[in-house]
Amino acid sequence: MSGSFVSPETRSRVRGLMTPIAVGLGKLGLTPNALTLIGFGIACLAAVLAGMQLWLPAGLLVVFGGVFDLFDGALARATNKVSKLGAFMDSVFDRWGEGVVYVGIVWGAVVTSQTNVAILSAAAMTSAFMVSYTRAKAENQGFTPGTGMANIGLAPREIRIVILTAGLVLAGLTSITALGIALGLIVVLATITTIQRIVVTINQARTSEQG
Repeated sequence: MSGSFVSPETRSRVRGLMTPIAVGLGKLGLTPNALTLIGFGIACLAAVLAGMQLWLPAGLLVVFGGVFDLFDGALARATNKVSKLGAFMDSVFDRWGEGVVYVGIVWGAVVTSQTNVAILSAAAMTSAFMVSYTRAKAENQGFTPGTGMANIGLAPREIRIVILTAGLVLAGLTSITALGIALGLIVVLATITTIQRIVVTINQARTSEQG
């Protein structure tokens, strides 16, 4: 039991749907690493819009960037250009882009004196980074080899993007309170995910020692 809202089968189906689009982008001369950098640029633009309190367009860009992020890996697999450098670039710029968006929200919240939202955004960024760090450190130490740890936990990146997008869009349509609720939900779910991954790693360590 992974405890995740996103199953490996769902990830596989979504990646399959992205492949034709990714190949089309490749025919335009774009490489997987170029797509990674474009995705990061989209996240930076979303952060700027959030800083300007343009919550609705920021939310639309966040979800667009989340979908766009699937293209680099799909193109790499379709063109047999999968590499360790590409995986490194993808992971690093994904985390960087996610962090930049949270900083943009902090900026927008501080400007409008929404201290609670600013604090929740900082907490959400910390919790989200811990989800990624536990995976990276566990896999580096030989636990849950491959991408197995990605399937562990309630709130992997895909879920966080959906929640954050909903919060930003609703903030634009209603009030910033909706964004605060979404950020609080990310904090809770990401923290649970981090704990789930720690528990899985501890259990694997115990099993290895007993073996």
